[in-house]
Amino acid sequence: MSIAATKNDNMPDKIKVNGVILVDKPQGMTSQQVVSKVKYLFKSPSYDSKKAGHTGTLDPMATGLLPICLGEATKFSHYQLDADKSYQATILLGSQTDTGDADGKIVAQASIPTFDEALLEDVAQQFLGAQQQIPPMYSALKKDGKKLYEYARAGIEIDRPPRDIVIKAIKLTELDVKQIQLTVTCSKGTYVRVLAEDIAKVLGTLGHLTALRRIQVGYFHIDAAIALADLESLALDGRQAHLLPVDACINLEAELTLTAEQCARVQMGQRLNVIEQLNDDLRSYISATVEQQHSHDDKSVIQQNAGDGKNDDEALLPYEVPVDIRLLDEQGQFIGLGAVSLNGRLQPKKLIQL
Repeated sequence: MSIAATKNDNMPDKIKVNGVILVDKPQGMTSQQVVSKVKYLFKSPSYDSKKAGHTGTLDPMATGLLPICLGEATKFSHYQLDADKSYQATILLGSQTDTGDADGKIVAQASIPTFDEALLEDVAQQFLGAQQQIPPMYSALKKDGKKLYEYARAGIEIDRPPRDIVIKAIKLTELDVKQIQLTVTCSKGTYVRVLAEDIAKVLGTLGHLTALRRIQVGYFHIDAAIALADLESLALDGRQAHLLPVDACINLEAELTLTAEQCARVQMGQRLNVIEQLNDDLRSYISATVEQQHSHDDKSVIQQNAGDGKNDDEALLPYEVPVDIRLLDEQGQFIGLGAVSLNGRLQPKKLIQL
């Protein structure tokens, strides 16, 4: 955890709470309700915990890992929003609900064919890899400023374009003649409820989720999470002991140490020339990252993705392409993110205020 004083003309200085806490979300609460509870648990006459947010919604029925960013850590939450996620779920075969899970009402039923582990393994393989998925009507996606589930509750069906997803790993295990356990690692934007329905259809029946638990987000694992009730039972200093550093969400290893003068300049938003500070390891990292970006782009050049004074449609040469890195001060403390290119240009991106 890191702390910083915040000033208010009418109140004494408060210490701003900064960091990431891994919460094991209980069933029945929305993700935003958990965030509000965490903000309350870290608030005191001396501590300010107003700024907070989660890194990916879990349905009220779902339990499991919910990383919550506080204070300056919210600047880097997108790293976990975009990260792969792993779930363990229970699929009840033979019936379909309007929501795709046990919170909904049954809208259709079907007989359940016999199946075994060999068949389940074959079905699982059919879902492995890149594919498209149509989001469910009961979701928080918006159409014309209104959430889809609001349309669904009014009995209105909205056309939803399919979205690209990737199933990285999947396993189906027989629990009994009516239930299957689904263990899956998938890209962001994947709806496990829809996946469960599609699996049931391939098996020749219908199905819906009766349990859903998120067990991993990026490199965060459920084993490191604390139950909300357990967090509440602790004293304030005990809660603070569970806070991870402000940069815990960032999955970058490359880093550059700046002098005190350089730190002051980037805090003012100034670009730097750090060509003499780029060692061989950092150069290799930048080159490899640029090459990886090229491999995901059909064009022979990479378009500008960081403010460098050029027009958006102006192409960058490989040695000009900026790559995100961690920035440290001379004491080894994290101060934020910058984008550096092989030509030595460093552009500050997101800096923390502690």
